[in-house]
Amino acid sequence: MTTPYIMLVDDEVPFVETMSKRLVKRGLKVIAADSGNDALVKLDQDSKVDVIILDVKMPGMDGIETLQEIKKRHPIKEVIMLTGHATVETAIEGMKLGAFDYLMKPCDLDILMSKVQEAFKKKHEHESKIDKARIDKLVLTRGY
Repeated sequence: MTTPYIMLVDDEVPFVETMSKRLVKRGLKVIAADSGNDALVKLDQDSKVDVIILDVKMPGMDGIETLQEIKKRHPIKEVIMLTGHATVETAIEGMKLGAFDYLMKPCDLDILMSKVQEAFKKKHEHESKIDKARIDKLVLTRGY
């Protein structure tokens, strides 16, 4: 496996700038988006993103709506929900919609890094299973 490529989505620009620098110092590749719509446009343009760290409370398209659209367009990408306004209901809703995990802001960077690595590993395992299924299908249809 390679280094995780992260998208950080949050409307609070100072938070995004600070967190991006901290994640890059930890060896991650990071791209930032300042809204749900911005995230979706960038994801459609850049297929290499592995894990999305997504704020729940954003103006316009909120984190839950963004999560739903990400999972619709890019079902294998893993999403970690991040918020300073967590409620149990929102956490449960995010998990039901396919979020990998849910963390409170401000979160401990070591915990976030651990979650990113777990999410990256899960995405990589899904891709491997899909690749294997494609190979198996080819073998069956071509009679190798």
